[in-house]
Amino acid sequence: MNETDAPGKSDPSGWSEAVSGDAKQQTGEPSFDRHARDYDQLHAESIKASGESTTYFAEYKLQCLERLGVEEPILDFGCGIGNLTEQLVKKFGRVHGYDPSSESLRMARPRAKSAIFHEDLDDVPNGHFQTAVLAGVLHHVEPNARGALLAEVQKKLAPSGKIVVFEHNPINPLTRRAVASCAFDDDAVLLWPWQLRRTLAGSGFIDVDLRYIVFFPKFLAALRPLEPKLSRLWVGAQTMCTATKPA
Repeated sequence: MNETDAPGKSDPSGWSEAVSGDAKQQTGEPSFDRHARDYDQLHAESIKASGESTTYFAEYKLQCLERLGVEEPILDFGCGIGNLTEQLVKKFGRVHGYDPSSESLRMARPRAKSAIFHEDLDDVPNGHFQTAVLAGVLHHVEPNARGALLAEVQKKLAPSGKIVVFEHNPINPLTRRAVASCAFDDDAVLLWPWQLRRTLAGSGFIDVDLRYIVFFPKFLAALRPLEPKLSRLWVGAQTMCTATKPA
């Protein structure tokens, strides 16, 4: 994150300060820079009820992307400390990560050595990516700034490129409890599923499709092969919304 409170030339609307929840604190230190070293521990505590680890959820998202048949190059937009990026580089050869938190990127680089990382949005090439993934990003962005953020993401996509947005599902009470107990989600404004669809459509994306994911905790893991067939069932802990940039 930039060290000044004033938006720079790569941040015309100021939204990048919220891409990873990096609102400035009174100390001037970005919150995700403060949380980067403890991110996995804080996340693990918040998802304890699931019986799973942070790695499980990153691998789960990778499996979703593989089922979707996404194409590279891939942009992990708001990549944080690289939990998902680390999984992406295992399956894809051309992966970029963007995050305005310098401390997060310092931790992400050794985890995904073949990925190209960017701290400055201007350095992310325009019209280049076939897929952009936003995993748990939008709920850290002020609602009135989400359209500007998605417009920036659309610039980075090639014509007919796909965006895949993973978000928490506030319909699920266990999800709400996990978010409420998580230190780095103290700024979170969760998106209702219909809000997510409407936000993507209102930002110029087409073919918007919403699915629900993450249904069974670890003690019911034997039922997890059923989850792709439950994707229209609104009780999933998370949502996965896909859309396309017009050609």
